[in-house]
Amino acid sequence: AHDYKHTLFLPSTAFPMRAGLPAREPEWLARWARMDLYRRLRETSAGRPPFELHDGPPYANGHLHIGHALNKILKDFVVRSRQMLGFDSAYVPGWDCHGLPIEWKIEEAYRAKGQNKDAVPINELRAECRKFAEGWVDIQRDEFKRLGVTGDWDNPYLTMTFDAEAAIAGAFLQFVMNGSLYQGSKPVMWSPMEQTALAEAEVEYHDRQVDTVWVKFPVVSGGQEGAAVAIWTTTPWTLPSNRAIAYGADVAYGLYAVTEAPADNWVTPGERLIMADTLAESILSRARVTGFERVRGVAAHELAGLTCAHPLAKADPFWDYPVPLLAGDFVTDDTGSGFVHCAPSHGEDDYELFRQKGMLDRITHNVGVAGEFVDNVPFFAGLHILDRKGREGPANKAVLDKLREVGALVATQRQTISDAHSWRSKAPVIRLNRPQWFIAIDRRLDDGMGENGATIRERALHSIDHLVSFTPARGKNRLRAMIENRPDWVVSRQRAWGVPLTCFQHR
Repeated sequence: AHDYKHTLFLPSTAFPMRAGLPAREPEWLARWARMDLYRRLRETSAGRPPFELHDGPPYANGHLHIGHALNKILKDFVVRSRQMLGFDSAYVPGWDCHGLPIEWKIEEAYRAKGQNKDAVPINELRAECRKFAEGWVDIQRDEFKRLGVTGDWDNPYLTMTFDAEAAIAGAFLQFVMNGSLYQGSKPVMWSPMEQTALAEAEVEYHDRQVDTVWVKFPVVSGGQEGAAVAIWTTTPWTLPSNRAIAYGADVAYGLYAVTEAPADNWVTPGERLIMADTLAESILSRARVTGFERVRGVAAHELAGLTCAHPLAKADPFWDYPVPLLAGDFVTDDTGSGFVHCAPSHGEDDYELFRQKGMLDRITHNVGVAGEFVDNVPFFAGLHILDRKGREGPANKAVLDKLREVGALVATQRQTISDAHSWRSKAPVIRLNRPQWFIAIDRRLDDGMGENGATIRERALHSIDHLVSFTPARGKNRLRAMIENRPDWVVSRQRAWGVPLTCFQHR
């Protein structure tokens, strides 16, 4: 056979046929380290236009996952491409070393050893958190380097350094001095598992199954005595904290008389219910009512004069108080019953309605920090809304059983809803009225810097619209919508590991 290989003019390369990357990549990284590549790039780029990528920090609490890899590699593309385009392109890495994710890991370690974290001295707990974060910073730094990401790895920023903590305290002081900071007691996202308030950014939404319930509130004065207002809720555990019922001024309501129903039914012939006209038929069908008639319409001005009794007043005088009907602009007739039961200690809309009506003194505080009914609540004291694994606790069932016992139920339904969960524990969160510190984002600052807006919200929106470029552009709309609609910023946390709120309160 003839060997023609040496008679052909073919391109040749010194590259090996196999890349052998697992062995070769560490060699390249070692070479970059020996030549101090990042420093040399800064020296050779001196005088160029600066481009700095200031990293949004990961939490120092575990090994890297594919999300970390995607994030850092894409950022490395940006930094390297800008360097090649003629910029002095620097990458400043950093780590978030405070907060719930790290403290949660320490608590898990305590639980594994059978220790109660509340029995551990707070300085010892903080020292453990700092040591834990330091260890994971070192591990993650090596893992990021192994991905080939070039940066100033010897000088990262860490939120737990004393300089960083002092800067945070200084920024907090600005809010104190310009009047944005206030202490309030209103419903916030609360994690019973972690026993702390959560900000909007610390909450994610997942589907879960819940018991929804229609409940009768008997009218005791105002002209419809003998009838009952039918409310609907997806959180039966909030009913012991009910203080009012909200109706919609533009919703059409009717008085419905039950004429036929099974003998063992919760709703029986002769009962009269006030409901939204658009929802009455579906509610009565769900309640197994086989015959009914619409007696007449009920106007908004009539509802404004009604007072109901709490359905649990039949069981204990703890609930022997008037339940007024209040007009609320958040009430619709597209779901439920057209009436919203108001527990101002557990709902933002409910709380705001009570604030507008000057009724904040009527708010009850029946649920504790662990998501349990407090000791003075009859029948339910000590019962938890969620168990220690974040599953539904015994409180909901106990409330439903008691409502059934006193004859207050209309109907129930198991339903899937999108509900808030803690992004760390993955357990559902509740709304709980607890004293917290807030930064008001719609309060006029009067600090002489109002050219870009008079409030924090206005200035943030101005920055989004005029000072920031977004790639891709759709990111702007998402961030803008978040800022436009967000409530005041809750900055306090009921935790041990973090930067303290550096202010004194005059009493």
